[in-house]
Amino acid sequence: MSVLIHFSIFPLGKGESVSPYVARAVKIIRESGLKFSLGPMGTSIEGEWNEVITLVGGCFQELKKDCDRVYMTITADYRRGGSGRIESKVKSIESKI
Repeated sequence: MSVLIHFSIFPLGKGESVSPYVARAVKIIRESGLKFSLGPMGTSIEGEWNEVITLVGGCFQELKKDCDRVYMTITADYRRGGSGRIESKVKSIESKI
């Protein structure tokens, strides 16, 4: 696995709470089989580039079915040959504090 992304997606114009829409995206992420870590403001996902980008596209396709405006952020970190970085990056910081 070579890319780690931090991803958030939600609709605009759907009221104060958008958690039902976010849950739909998280369900797709969970069903993908890729490693992920859900956070309060986004989800980290680890996998090969094409797998991860296809997954992001699937989340977008799901929300655009009934949302006129969808906001997304994607931050990516590529590292050749790296895997298990969702856990190892956090452990590295924790070991230093």
